[in-house]
Amino acid sequence: MTSFTYTVKDSDGTLEQLLRDDWKAGKKNIHELRMANAVTDSEGIPVVWRTPLVAGTELTFHLPEAHSEYAPIEVPGVKVLAEDDHYMAVFKPEGIAVHPDGSSREATMMNAVMSLIQTAGGTYAEHIQRLDKGTSGIVIVAKHPMAKAMFDRMIASNEITRLYKAEVEGRLKRLKGSVNMPIGRDRHHPTRRRISMSGQSAVTHFKVIERKEQTTMIEATLDTGRTHQIRVHMAHLGHPVVGDNLYEAAALPDGTYRLTAVETSFIHPFTGEKIVLTV
Repeated sequence: MTSFTYTVKDSDGTLEQLLRDDWKAGKKNIHELRMANAVTDSEGIPVVWRTPLVAGTELTFHLPEAHSEYAPIEVPGVKVLAEDDHYMAVFKPEGIAVHPDGSSREATMMNAVMSLIQTAGGTYAEHIQRLDKGTSGIVIVAKHPMAKAMFDRMIASNEITRLYKAEVEGRLKRLKGSVNMPIGRDRHHPTRRRISMSGQSAVTHFKVIERKEQTTMIEATLDTGRTHQIRVHMAHLGHPVVGDNLYEAAALPDGTYRLTAVETSFIHPFTGEKIVLTV
């Protein structure tokens, strides 16, 4: 069984209010905890759900055992940037997928994460975000299902901010700008995406941070998280990411392209702390 402790910060609120209003933990998670009397005080006594909590009270949450199916495999380059009882921030190098997709036997970031989790005695890990195989950078991983549900809600409501750096072909004339163009599948290519009026809405904001002789360094943030979004939008502007030959850029000798998720920030769903992670 997975467990974690939490110290009540404010008095007068109840356990039910903490889970429902402050943490927005989800009806299913709340119901399971209530039915199992799975929240106890420092003496191991189940907490009464509608009794006001006293500031300083230490609560222990006993979560049902959960298992993830990723095989534990060590993968070079995958490293932990930060972690606590609820999440792990992982650096994914370019050239490996975030998770297995059934069509490849190559080890993925989540295989490496599961190796770390099992070494620490855990059994569960699920990624919150995805990065393309060729994109390096920060990925958040939930360490228990309740955290997964809460981080998923934050992703859906755009409460997790990611900053990317990219090198694009050519010299961008504008210092900053936005691309608001929907993205859909390319019917003529199994993995490509394209600008499509019938696709999903997609908004990318960018600003120039350095102009080189033949390329431009940019920072980009997303209002949406569509597959290949930055790659598609920059190619649409005529400035594909350097090395991204899927979107008409010249291929690099090592087969990589120049795009990294360099910063992730969010309000911790359990502690309320502002978290800023960088590489």
